[in-house]
Amino acid sequence: MTSTLADRLNRLQDYLPPQIEPELSGRLTRMVGLTLECVGCPMVVGDRCVIQGQGIGSVEAEVVGFEDDRVYLMPLTAIEGLRPGARVVPLSSASRVPVGPELLGRVINGSGVPLDGGGPLRAEAQVGLAGEIINPLHRAPVRQSLDVGIRAINSLLTVGQGQRLGLFAGSGVGKSMLLGMMTRFTDADITVVGLIGERGREVKEFIEDILGDEGLARSVVVASPADDSPLMRLRAAMLTTRIAEYFRDRGKRVLLLMDSLTRYAQAQREIALAVGEPPATKGYPPSVFAKLPQLVERTGNGKPGGGSITAFYTVLTEGDDQQDPIADAARAILDGHIVLSRSLAEEGHYPAIDVEASVSRVMPQVTANEHFRKAQEFKQVFARYQQARDLISVGAYVRGSDPETDYAIERIDDMRAFLRQGLKESAAYQASVDRLQDVLPDRKARAPEPPQQGNA
Repeated sequence: MTSTLADRLNRLQDYLPPQIEPELSGRLTRMVGLTLECVGCPMVVGDRCVIQGQGIGSVEAEVVGFEDDRVYLMPLTAIEGLRPGARVVPLSSASRVPVGPELLGRVINGSGVPLDGGGPLRAEAQVGLAGEIINPLHRAPVRQSLDVGIRAINSLLTVGQGQRLGLFAGSGVGKSMLLGMMTRFTDADITVVGLIGERGREVKEFIEDILGDEGLARSVVVASPADDSPLMRLRAAMLTTRIAEYFRDRGKRVLLLMDSLTRYAQAQREIALAVGEPPATKGYPPSVFAKLPQLVERTGNGKPGGGSITAFYTVLTEGDDQQDPIADAARAILDGHIVLSRSLAEEGHYPAIDVEASVSRVMPQVTANEHFRKAQEFKQVFARYQQARDLISVGAYVRGSDPETDYAIERIDDMRAFLRQGLKESAAYQASVDRLQDVLPDRKARAPEPPQQGNA
């Protein structure tokens, strides 16, 4: 079917730069921190504009709030050359971002601009930054397991296709290494990685050393380092999700990795406080806790028969405090959490997954009964050893005092070896389940104890 001339012109318009409407321009009246105030310019929240600085320089900004006839702006780029009364000119086109298979293997920023020096993007389409909200009753349920290539996760914290999980940990316990392993080993069609608020050095190291050429070839990386404006970091998280939604809507199985959800929340906190929103919980305004579910709920399964987005979000726990406000809020809206332990990392145990504190809420729906039973038995035996660990280490425990503890001592070395995995070692789903059975073979049924004689 041939396209009409109007349709062709509309598609062409998506690839043209945004046009400026000078007759609607306003002027800059105030600047406090990163917040700019403008009057005389009719714009709505989310609109973009250009502030014309001294000479030929200009600053792109976005509307984040208003009060009476004043409009609050937040810059997307560095503020240079601005002065009182500077001209503020709205952009006529809505914020649109590039999407398509052409993004595979590329590294872009929160505005969709390439950072890798690979030339301009020739994406097949440009779409709005906000995706379509799916009716929860129209989503396909999570019923199929997903192989992520990590033995401890495949066997004990099985991930479902379309599930959303959090990686909870402090700094320096191996979150990025675990994300890189999942990027290379997960059985997914497309991987979308969002590096939000990370150090610039870590962005390059993640792409070259952890992701590697093989992982990058089937991935899209959206990077917004820590020195970006809070609005750019916010847009980068939304763009990461939007790209994943695009591929899901075309029937692809998408793995979304976002590092980190905490930096996204902190960016929203900076914006909210700058426009005058009062803090509520440990310095976080209420809008932060409203933004988190709005971002997370966009992932997951699409309509039955369509694609899926399986998402992993890293959550930084300040001082390894699992009751941090963002960690607590994220735990409530995600479908499970994987906790990384600093004590395990200090012992050289990688990946440093604390299986006792971690849970996958969809595991009963995506695993066989025998697999789920064996995973529960593993956690029980491991927990029994941890409870008696101090007594065992000082020699205070006497063998034969408790059969369950004796069994835990007998199996603990094999269990620890089972949980360890090399950075370049892949553990397939079925192989992980089979090895779980070998680590904890079925114990022979014990003969029933004779009934105790009552008192005469």
